[in-house]
Amino acid sequence: MHTVAVLLLPGFVGFDMSIPCEIFSRARVAGLDRPYRVFLCGETRRVRNDLFSAEIDRNLDALEEADTIIVPGLADPLSPVSCRVIAALRDAASRGTRIASICTGAFVLAAAGLLDGRRATTHWLAAAELARRYPGVNVDPTVLFVDDGKILTSAGAAAGIDLCLHMIRRDYGAAPAVDAARLAVVPLARDGGQAQFIRHDMLTSSASLQSLLEWIRHNLKKPLTIDAIAHRARTSTRTLSRRFLAETGMSPLQWLLAARVRRAQEFLETTAWSIEQVAFEAGFGSATALRENFRRVAGTSPAQYRKTFYMPPSWSQAADSVPIVRSRRTDDRAAGN
Repeated sequence: MHTVAVLLLPGFVGFDMSIPCEIFSRARVAGLDRPYRVFLCGETRRVRNDLFSAEIDRNLDALEEADTIIVPGLADPLSPVSCRVIAALRDAASRGTRIASICTGAFVLAAAGLLDGRRATTHWLAAAELARRYPGVNVDPTVLFVDDGKILTSAGAAAGIDLCLHMIRRDYGAAPAVDAARLAVVPLARDGGQAQFIRHDMLTSSASLQSLLEWIRHNLKKPLTIDAIAHRARTSTRTLSRRFLAETGMSPLQWLLAARVRRAQEFLETTAWSIEQVAFEAGFGSATALRENFRRVAGTSPAQYRKTFYMPPSWSQAADSVPIVRSRRTDDRAAGN
């Protein structure tokens, strides 16, 4: 029997907590009555988030029993991690325990030094901040999960399901993983390399680069080069590359490509333009270049993306006309009651 400990920290994301509890506790393996034992643990008996508190009966010492430790995401990934939690995770890693994070739980692993020199991922909205705060981590914001042996990380939300199914497949083979996916009513076909659906223009909010990034966005149709961008920034290409890597986790040309893909996504979501016109307006020059780069960055084709996300004008107008209903509780909280 494989023991899975779900480590709850203050501000944990409830959905991330429930994923390993449900996926592993319901797994079935031929010849085994109970392939997984799952429990919650933490520093304190009661752990709160913004919506509710969880009562747990195991402390950090219980991590010594675990074959796998899973750290759910935190609503505030920049919240401090206690020295006791960091020490417990480091001790577990030194024992060879498999340690995984879901979504922004990667920040906890990074704070413990477990991601240094490793490839890792997190929710795409938090990827740039993870790369900035922990430059020793090779952050890949595009994939659903990363399996680096004993350390695994996943992107946000449902990517945690993909990661848990992947671990079941590693532990017991494909058949139990397929069965677990069927019980969860999710596909098993999504592997770690599949891309997150990223809104690339939100990958950074760097103040020092903001004016330059805005200039790039307004000139995406032009044949921009790293020399042209460096000239605009009044700096050398080497300094420019160093600033981009430190503040966005990307090179200037990678950021430019991501911005053009995001612009193409906007056109695919909101217009009925041909693929050729979308390519021209987004700065790719040709439909072939758009298709090749779009698939590499977004993990799907422009046509499939449009099929999934296109919203006719009448739909968006209808959505804008729906009144916002505020609860009494929300009003009371806003008033400080």
